[in-house]
Amino acid sequence: MNALLKTGQIFYGTGIIAYGIQQLVILDFRPQILPAFPFWAHQHSVFAIVTGLAMVLLGGVITGMLKTKSLAPGNVCLYVGLYFFVLILTCQIPYLLFIYPHKLSHLGSWGDLLKELAFCGGAFVLAGSYKKEISSGREGHSFNLLIAKLAPVGRLFFCTTMFLFGCCHFAYSQFISLMVPKWLGMPEFWTYFGGVALIGAGFTIALKLFLKPVALLLATMLFLWFFLVHVPGAIANPAAGNGNAIVSAFDALLFCGVALVLSQTNKHPENKVAKASWPSNTVEKSRIRV
Repeated sequence: MNALLKTGQIFYGTGIIAYGIQQLVILDFRPQILPAFPFWAHQHSVFAIVTGLAMVLLGGVITGMLKTKSLAPGNVCLYVGLYFFVLILTCQIPYLLFIYPHKLSHLGSWGDLLKELAFCGGAFVLAGSYKKEISSGREGHSFNLLIAKLAPVGRLFFCTTMFLFGCCHFAYSQFISLMVPKWLGMPEFWTYFGGVALIGAGFTIALKLFLKPVALLLATMLFLWFFLVHVPGAIANPAAGNGNAIVSAFDALLFCGVALVLSQTNKHPENKVAKASWPSNTVEKSRIRV
């Protein structure tokens, strides 16, 4: 298998595992997964424990650390994507529209939803990288096909988050510039540079313009942020905000993984996912004859 593709899958799966472990540690959901709504989900830790264990298991399958015949990695990515998609529709959006106490005109208000949108889109993007492994058997076949139809929007979900996060570099430049390592110097320059890079990458990848080189450059930048910015921050403040710095580090790693997979994606990956899920007429006829 392509080394960069495999690395991207490992990075994404590791991010999912990290979020699952985080839920088990704090016995609650991260707001990037589930906002304050619905309230009852946060009052009973069993929900966070069960879904946290599931995320650790599914993340392990995506990375390849866990292998089981009953859970194909391609199908797992589709299920993970659907999980995030349902939470966005039923929890994140209603919370922001009807409960969130602050102004929605601020980009920062949408931060948690945008992260989950990237998690969701990334899962669908990764499903395309496992296109040969998506189950085509009769068991659960219709359900897999239904979810696979969401795969084409995965890239757009991810690019939307990158684009708007780039805009945040301009809207919140004073805050973000504080994250730039002092030894690097010119914090405002690097803040604006990162914003332009995210906006440009989100726009060009969405349109599939220079997909491979742009996605590789984005992955490189995100990994540098992970290694130079987020890891030192996580080491310095591991417990602050229930591990906010640690979670941010794995966000960067997860996003880097999605970008790596996108860089190795063929021109029309989503169509191939759908085709991989639909057995050909020839195959079906041969099955009937047998």
